[in-house]
Amino acid sequence: MITVTEYSGRNVAVYGLGRSGLAAARALMAGGAKVYAWDDGAAARSKAASLGINVVNLDERDWGIFAALVLSPGIPFKYPEPHRMVRRADKAGVPVIGDMELFASALKDIPAADRPKVIGITGTNGKSTTTSLIGHILAEAGLDVRIGGNIGTGVLELAAPEPKAVYVIEVSSYQLDLCNKLHCDVSVLLNISPDHLSRHGGMAGYIDAKLKIFANQTARDVAIVGIDDPVTQSIAMGNSRPGQAHVIPVSAEFGLAGGISAVSGHLYDSTGVSAMKVGNLASAPALPGRHNFQNASAAYAACRALGVSAARIMAGLQSFPGLAHRLERVDVIDDVVFINDSKATNAQATEQALRTWPRVHWIVGGVAKAEGIAPLDAYLGRVERAYLIGESSQAFKKHLTGKVPLTECETLDVAVRAAFAAARQSGEKDPIVLLSPACASFDQFKDFEARGDVFKNEVANLTEKTDIAPVAAL
Repeated sequence: MITVTEYSGRNVAVYGLGRSGLAAARALMAGGAKVYAWDDGAAARSKAASLGINVVNLDERDWGIFAALVLSPGIPFKYPEPHRMVRRADKAGVPVIGDMELFASALKDIPAADRPKVIGITGTNGKSTTTSLIGHILAEAGLDVRIGGNIGTGVLELAAPEPKAVYVIEVSSYQLDLCNKLHCDVSVLLNISPDHLSRHGGMAGYIDAKLKIFANQTARDVAIVGIDDPVTQSIAMGNSRPGQAHVIPVSAEFGLAGGISAVSGHLYDSTGVSAMKVGNLASAPALPGRHNFQNASAAYAACRALGVSAARIMAGLQSFPGLAHRLERVDVIDDVVFINDSKATNAQATEQALRTWPRVHWIVGGVAKAEGIAPLDAYLGRVERAYLIGESSQAFKKHLTGKVPLTECETLDVAVRAAFAAARQSGEKDPIVLLSPACASFDQFKDFEARGDVFKNEVANLTEKTDIAPVAAL
């Protein structure tokens, strides 16, 4: 655990007692703060109390005593409207911060010579894969690595700082909104496309939140920026980027002078006097597709910035096992290949999946985002058949009718069996059944992990001898 001493001897309110809230309360208490914690859920309050955390109804407190309010990132800060606790804090002049700000404070107190390195990764899509990939490469190279933040282990639950340690942290826009002190030795901004706009007051607010990853960087630091979308391309050109870091552009589309690229899967380092071919990402089986080529380019740039050799990085890329629910190759049954991309909760993420294979049997649907699946029209030629599930079925049926063959399945178990039957009968070589929903999961599942696990379980129930009749097509 990381101890936060900035508020030693002072009173701090903590609201929201999920994973990050509990960790924040414990880190503050360990550093000598007096914590007053609250959550509207009785179960969360009970768990906090069992951990020795002081649980007090913040609605009934005098807010003049608090030095800060630590707000869990899932709770509305400014938009669509400030939570009542934020309004109370604002009225009392109490600053509102998050767990990432406490992490930044803890490291800032360490003398520069002993301070561990921090690599921060953000972006709309790909940040979990890139965070895990960077951590994997650095660990394989023998570094003392701590991986967490918005992925896996909460940032304050990571091991205490050591001089030669490296923190590799995924940082969400929600966390960045609540953070002003974070200093990254290496920052990574992969891409920006519309997402969580209601929480940021629109696209401009969302971009501003992402840009905070650079805010405290100096000329000694490195900023790695993907340039494969218009917003981040503009940022890499210096049109809106704060901070003074050295910028390294990365791309899966363009050969770059002064940057890293993975054109057609061949990784090139052009940061030196001449371009150097590092290797072929075809030898990295857990990183298929254009979007993973950009992720690999960003990971390469980040690890090189910490002095890891190109050969060691390439070895790490090749040995990376991949992440569950992100273009995860689940099984091959009767030559049909099953891919679990349940993490694709918006059209931009599913676009990367559809671009990875020339033809797919596509399972799609759930709780649609504002843009729906219209952004995917350019890739529908790659869809052999779409299998509709979830709340979005009727809207997607209307949009896709006449563009691709459809099968209306309603639930995931039906879709898996229907897609398997059709793929086996298609005559294609190694046909792909792809779960890439382009939707949130909350209509039928707790989260995207639960949705992906159901997909994997349904695939596990299939056998080469399974006699499955096709579901009636539309």
